[in-house]
Amino acid sequence: MTMESTRLHLANLDKLLQKPSVLDPQPPHQWDREEIAKPSDVALSEEEKRAGSGLLEGLSLARIWPGAKAAEEMSPRHLHRLQRLLSMTPEYSPRNSLASRWQEYHGCNDWAGLLDPLDENLRREVVRYGEFVQAAYEAFHRDPATSAEAAPPPRHVVLPDRSYKVTKSLYATSSIGLPKWVDDVAPDLDWMTQRSSWIGYVAVCEDRREIQRMGRRDIVIALRGTATCLEWAENMRAHLVDMPQVGGPAPEAAQGQSKVECGFQSLHRTGGAHVPSLAKSVADEVKRLLKLYEGETLSITVTGHSLGAALALLVADELSTCSAESPSSSPPPHVAVFSFGGPRVGNKAFANRINAKNVKVLRIVNNQDIITRVPGTFLSEDLEQKLRDTKLEGVLDDNMPWDYSHVGTELRVDTRMSPFLKPDADVACCHDLEAYLHLVDGFSSSNCPFRDNAKRSLVRLLNEQASNVKRLYTSKAKALRLNIESRRNHQGMPMSNCLPSPS
Repeated sequence: MTMESTRLHLANLDKLLQKPSVLDPQPPHQWDREEIAKPSDVALSEEEKRAGSGLLEGLSLARIWPGAKAAEEMSPRHLHRLQRLLSMTPEYSPRNSLASRWQEYHGCNDWAGLLDPLDENLRREVVRYGEFVQAAYEAFHRDPATSAEAAPPPRHVVLPDRSYKVTKSLYATSSIGLPKWVDDVAPDLDWMTQRSSWIGYVAVCEDRREIQRMGRRDIVIALRGTATCLEWAENMRAHLVDMPQVGGPAPEAAQGQSKVECGFQSLHRTGGAHVPSLAKSVADEVKRLLKLYEGETLSITVTGHSLGAALALLVADELSTCSAESPSSSPPPHVAVFSFGGPRVGNKAFANRINAKNVKVLRIVNNQDIITRVPGTFLSEDLEQKLRDTKLEGVLDDNMPWDYSHVGTELRVDTRMSPFLKPDADVACCHDLEAYLHLVDGFSSSNCPFRDNAKRSLVRLLNEQASNVKRLYTSKAKALRLNIESRRNHQGMPMSNCLPSPS
């Protein structure tokens, strides 16, 4: 039997065992007639179908003949799953009550025992906070320009969770500028060279049922990643500078002088002509909310991607000081950071400072994402740790201007674990936020493959990373009449042609 004839037999078996889908209301004539068998063509009972399917899967043809692997992935069972994942309607994991354990999910024990294997409730929370960052990207790309003549009006943000309400728009300002001739050359792209840009928002949960489910009222600060030329320029200012002293003296546990990347601190602390600095905006708004909801159990969650992940650490550091100095009689709110694809931000003393302030940080890191290994002298974190375990630690901290250190607890995912992404996906895909959420949704544990019951739709991943999705799935998506070229989000809102991530 030749390979071609074997492939033909497998295709015929797939057609024979194909079940009509109940997930897509389109009539059969809108589907590819060569891909899906009509119900009248199938004369077998449901029991016989299941028996035949079980026999086919039990043969494990991929082990006998490697060429059958693709055919096995396109079996009726896999096609049914793929069709569900390609649905335009997102399907979410169930929202269980977190009231009795919300502090654990917010990092009070550094997420011990929840990461490997990944707790299903924590997975849902991580994806949820990532979608808050996606909302920040979309709001910016719909209208990236910021007026240099007057204070900007409030920005409309479509939140993925309707139980939250946006209370404040946030802006980041660069301390450097570009020559005026740059705007003259490309007047339609003046938003790329503007010094102040909308970078995120503050939102608070106002739904009583959701507050009861979570066990507290949650305040979210969501920050997008790099989008403008001046933000890229600030990213390149990678030398360490001293952090300014805010509030009282630094905690005793934070030994040494805390230093952070020059560009990140510039975007955090520089004010614009008509907008306050990011640091001041967040601090003033959180103080207002703490006073407004005094007496309630509160949490502050700062989430960001790429540059937003770096700024999230600086914001959380300042908020921990502000909340501790609040005159309220209530205990200070618990502060946690959920960062996606974040670079290093500061030195070892800065990491100690964050830990001493009891700010909890969960870093979601893709093994193939180079951004998570910069800036710094060592791209290899293992090598850096080995050097720190020797007598060279003091020498590293005192004499190296790029001696960076990561902060917090790590949840590591891997592009190669996804059955949908190419194992050699490019740098942009490995850093893309949607790819991160796809990998988190499918992550089970470090020694297990991508989970079969992953629920996140593939529509957005196909829209944004079609060239990095395996050809097997992009071709099947086209057969299922999914337009992977359309730039629409899950709510059907048009998106601009701007890149959805700093890649």
